[in-house]
Amino acid sequence: MENWDVNDEKGYCSLDADYADAIDLCKFLNIKLHKVSFVKQYWNEVFCNLIKDYESGLTPNPDVLCNRHIKFNYLYNYIINTLGADAIATGHYACSSFGPFLENYEPNKVVKLLKAKDPKKEQLLFLSQVEQEALRKTMFPLGPFLKSEVKSIAYQYGLEKFAKKKESMGICFIGTRDFQNFIREYIEDKPGHFIDIDTGKVVGEHRGLHQWTFGQRSKISGLPKAYFIARKNIEKNEILLAGGTEHNILYSKLFFTSTPHWIAGKPEELQNEDILECEFQFQNTQDWVPCVIFECNKGLIVQLKTTKRAVTPGQYAAFCKGNECLGSARIVYTPVSEFSVNYMNNFSNEEKNIENEDKIEDVDYISRVCN
Repeated sequence: MENWDVNDEKGYCSLDADYADAIDLCKFLNIKLHKVSFVKQYWNEVFCNLIKDYESGLTPNPDVLCNRHIKFNYLYNYIINTLGADAIATGHYACSSFGPFLENYEPNKVVKLLKAKDPKKEQLLFLSQVEQEALRKTMFPLGPFLKSEVKSIAYQYGLEKFAKKKESMGICFIGTRDFQNFIREYIEDKPGHFIDIDTGKVVGEHRGLHQWTFGQRSKISGLPKAYFIARKNIEKNEILLAGGTEHNILYSKLFFTSTPHWIAGKPEELQNEDILECEFQFQNTQDWVPCVIFECNKGLIVQLKTTKRAVTPGQYAAFCKGNECLGSARIVYTPVSEFSVNYMNNFSNEEKNIENEDKIEDVDYISRVCN
């Protein structure tokens, strides 16, 4: 599957090398290789939205969007409808309630997306926006194995070349380039101030809000301490910095989301207008965190049992209950948990109106906010 026009790049994308590996593997397995291009679809439905989000000061997750719109939409339909296959199989570390090879498939039964055996390689977050129809015909053969076990099997069958291959990290079309240099090719610089969130003083200059994400260390030389991105003020084009990686402003216990996508339908608790206790994750390399979910208009309010660092607007929050991934929703807003007069003046009026976090602990208060 080709999603990016490598003719526009200068050796940054690994597509050619990956395609050569696919040819070798298919020869070894004696199966036919089909190559299909979704460059146009990826540009329109993933990349353009990614650029819009960065321009708006958000930090999107293109992997989630690619799976929803490209792999489990266009590629899925190509395999099922054009090639006439009964199902698709992917290398994601996840499990299906229908079994790794759909051996428990039932035509009238809802499929559930489940945790993989290897918690370090689990990829439920990336699959949490996929539609039920596609998941019903998707095999996850790697789900029941640890990564080390998969590599061992590859060695046993003479696939040493592939077992030794480095894992792909980050976004393919960025490759080895610095992200800030890449994004400048698509979004014009808009210089502004870096502001110390505790003192309100200017401590440096930035080239644009789109080049930075919440919790990231700023690259300002000559300062007595390390600063980290705490907030973005869109109206003033300012980035507020927190001194030290453990600053309170970098931690959240509450966030709001857009309309959720539920894989197997809305959870029973929410159908009964009750609260939903489950676990949350917004980065696949992090542990799942216990949380409580409330419905709020079309979105969700998510209250964490413990504070979490750098819960970032634009990212997707995946939800699990037990072994099952319930679905996910996009994080749209993270209220401040602690604040001082010095830096609250830098926030928008909407943020100033957020009440003390202690009140959020009260279910009735949340209900009043939503209605």
